[in-house]
Amino acid sequence: PHVAVEDMRPGDLIIYFDDASHVALYVGDGTIIHAPRPGRTVTLAGAGSMPILGVVRPDA
Repeated sequence: PHVAVEDMRPGDLIIYFDDASHVALYVGDGTIIHAPRPGRTVTLAGAGSMPILGVVRPDA
């Protein structure tokens, strides 16, 4: 289901950019883990470091 940005929990997926071209995993405390682009090292970044299109919570 879709989740409001202010209700994000660890494990939620954040979809970025108007064309939904990037996805990151929310790890909590305003932080995501993501691969900035193919071939780059997986890194931590601020959840708001790119324009957020939406947030989804995978079903358990």
